[in-house]
Amino acid sequence: MKRQISIGNEGFENLREKKCFYIDKTSFIKQWWESDDISTLITRPRRFGKTLNMDMVRCFFSNHYKDRGDLFEGLSIWKDEKYRKLQGTYPVIFLSFAEVKENNCKAAIQKIKNILADLYMQYAFLKENFSETDSIRYQRITYDMDNVTAQDALKNLASILNSYYGQKVIILLDEYDTPMQEAYMGGYWDEFTSFIRSLFNSTFKTNPYLERAIMTGITRVSKDMSYPCQGYDLRPHQRASSFESIFSDLNNLNVVTTTSEQYATCFGFTETEVFQALDDFGLSPEQQMVKQWYDGFIFGSQKDIYNPWSITNFLKHRKLRPYWASTSSNQLVSRLIRTASSRIKEQMEELLQGNEIVVTFDEQLVFHQLDQNENAIWSLLMAAGYLKPEDLEYRGLLLQPWYHLKITNLETTAMFSEMFTGWFQGNHSSYNDFIRALLQGSIKQMNLYMNDVALDTFSTFDTGSRPSARIQPERFYHGFVLGLLVDLREEYLLKSNRESGFGRYDVMLIPKDRTRPAIVMEFKVFDGDEEQDLKDTVQAALKQIEEKQYDTELLALGIPKDHIRHYGFAFEGKKVLIG
Repeated sequence: MKRQISIGNEGFENLREKKCFYIDKTSFIKQWWESDDISTLITRPRRFGKTLNMDMVRCFFSNHYKDRGDLFEGLSIWKDEKYRKLQGTYPVIFLSFAEVKENNCKAAIQKIKNILADLYMQYAFLKENFSETDSIRYQRITYDMDNVTAQDALKNLASILNSYYGQKVIILLDEYDTPMQEAYMGGYWDEFTSFIRSLFNSTFKTNPYLERAIMTGITRVSKDMSYPCQGYDLRPHQRASSFESIFSDLNNLNVVTTTSEQYATCFGFTETEVFQALDDFGLSPEQQMVKQWYDGFIFGSQKDIYNPWSITNFLKHRKLRPYWASTSSNQLVSRLIRTASSRIKEQMEELLQGNEIVVTFDEQLVFHQLDQNENAIWSLLMAAGYLKPEDLEYRGLLLQPWYHLKITNLETTAMFSEMFTGWFQGNHSSYNDFIRALLQGSIKQMNLYMNDVALDTFSTFDTGSRPSARIQPERFYHGFVLGLLVDLREEYLLKSNRESGFGRYDVMLIPKDRTRPAIVMEFKVFDGDEEQDLKDTVQAALKQIEEKQYDTELLALGIPKDHIRHYGFAFEGKKVLIG
């Protein structure tokens, strides 16, 4: 029977009571419980069922859901008598940091305090039975509590529930790393992590009332440098800066990333599950297109994992669209790629053309390392689901991991395309006009519009760490190339920084329709020691195209000489001259 699809409904109880579309993931409960891990961190991309699974765990174990076995009838977990008896037998604390998206450290900490205070209010009905100690602990939790009280709040709540129910507590923390990303973007990373480290240590390590715990997020935050927030009463050990993880004290933490084998099919939909759903909804003829658009995720060695958000939206709306990409905030990813070195942009060019790149990185080094080690960007892109590891090999005596990465699917390709064209949004009309002038061969118009584009976007392509007039054009050029790749890919095969003749050209546009002109571009920075003005720089660029015989590749493809255009781009600051 075709079931109603409820988009965005992450409440397990609600889905089951209304008999909405739901793919059974209760095997996760059994796998997790039988692992005997005390604290588990599971990282998966956005919209991959983390919140729904956490709510499912809450409904299964929470004593508030005692005698609610009806929610699990017909699901795999209910076939096991052992787990029927386990349902509804534990006090469960559930909270989420999904909404902690503040622009400064003080506000972020206050938001967490608000979450903790609201959480305590859920247990106000227990106050009449509190011991004197529990009563004091409860009364301390207010919206204006001090930091130390907040850092111990979850442990103390576990103590209260343990005292009342006579049973240790299960703690579920969803989207733990949302405030981490905001802290990085907002420039208060070092300050914020001191607070959060102590909160996690108190909750997940030095907590004698903890039975089990799960945290979910997109990334594993590791190896960060932390400093205390100014003006906050943090504990003495927090005042010394050190290179350590926010999880450095949690030696009992089992980390399950996208490359781990554990829980590989518990988040996201398998191909079998997707094809069955398509059949149920009368959409079986769309299997291959759905596979191209939404397949491609790899967890551990499990391939053919589909994006559940995109699949449910497709089942409901019956149209192929980039549903998932439009839900995620790509601000951080966009900034990192835009301001990255030319090497990173070159690799993105390869990916956008459907090719594979082979890179090495530590998948645990995410936020703090992004400013120090550019390769850490691949860790973020893989964790976020934008890239997939087609293969993983270990090289050398130290078994260094090397990842073979590709763009995940058509949906993520669409996301990158939108991102790269978005770089020129500030002067989008001028950028479009430049593309049009380029194809028409109007050098006058190309100069007019390219100067508008460069003036508006030039500085945004620089990292800002050590800007220089010589480095900036390189970053702009490669960002510009990524924009060309998106806008002209239907009409041209674009190549950049490739060997042809006796050198390496900057950009080559090879027409798919051979009646159209081929284009070769060379970018040069004005050199005051050798050139009098930008006109000299343009001529030097054009001379290089001729002397290095960059046309060789085009001529070999059968494109006649009179169908090849040469353009020299000269840069001086934010000024551009094309000839």
